[in-house]
Amino acid sequence: MKTAKKKPLIAKALITVTAVAAISSIISPISSAYAQDRFANVEVKATPIKGAVHMLTGMGGNIGVSAGDDGVLIIDDQFAPLAEKIAAQLGELGSDKPKYVINTHYHGDHTGSNAFFHSHKGATIFAHENVRVRLAGDENVKPEALPAVTYEDGIKIYFNNETLHVMHLPVGHTDGDSVVWFEQPNVMHTGDLFFNGMFPYIDQGAGGNVEGYMESVQHLLNKIDDDTIIIPGHGKVGSKAEYATFFNMISETFDYVKALKQDGKTLDDIKSMGLDDKWAQWSWNFINEEKWISTLYNDA
Repeated sequence: MKTAKKKPLIAKALITVTAVAAISSIISPISSAYAQDRFANVEVKATPIKGAVHMLTGMGGNIGVSAGDDGVLIIDDQFAPLAEKIAAQLGELGSDKPKYVINTHYHGDHTGSNAFFHSHKGATIFAHENVRVRLAGDENVKPEALPAVTYEDGIKIYFNNETLHVMHLPVGHTDGDSVVWFEQPNVMHTGDLFFNGMFPYIDQGAGGNVEGYMESVQHLLNKIDDDTIIIPGHGKVGSKAEYATFFNMISETFDYVKALKQDGKTLDDIKSMGLDDKWAQWSWNFINEEKWISTLYNDA
């Protein structure tokens, strides 16, 4: 196996502070004053995808939306300080009161507005059982933010003349990951089982691991086709080809680090050696090359 030459780490220039702030907030709480300043200039924007499906971007995980005659359903809801901005944008699509919220996992950049949409807008929150367990175990999470409906393997929701397949993936980013496939328009929201064009964050302290993540991605690749439009947890809207490229990046870098570890190389040794130059563009502020190597090394 080729040994990569030592080189400086390169942050991915195209990844904005939005993604960095979103993920880093998973790890450390922030003061209300800082939060207000930090979110003050965030714009929540809607992009039509296909059929009844739209995507909202702001700060945090990408939000999936179904908007039509039955009302509005959303997948994930970013941070609490953005709740009113999200609601306002949903109002432009049909209603600022979503009937349902589906959480793809428990992280705060995907569940932060749960309490607002349940208490103020009357939404029913759906998620895998482990999402409720993890949120309930966090003293900073309000009871009204907890999913009211949970499942083990998945559910189907018939909404706006489309069939939504909500599917749990047993191991991957966390132990409570779900993806949502809109059958008729052939659109899939992967949650954080896809970071389009960047190294992923795998929450190894919450049931996630590299091999399980790859298994989940491969499972999804087998379910979709070349016409499937993918809303990733983070990054731009993607295709099956881009998802396959993402999978290959994880597989190749994992094999590389695993081989070096089995050869007796320490984590610091591998960090000093670095990855092949072709992976430099995948590095970004939160999961840079060193952090990605550490993630791979922990599971190798």
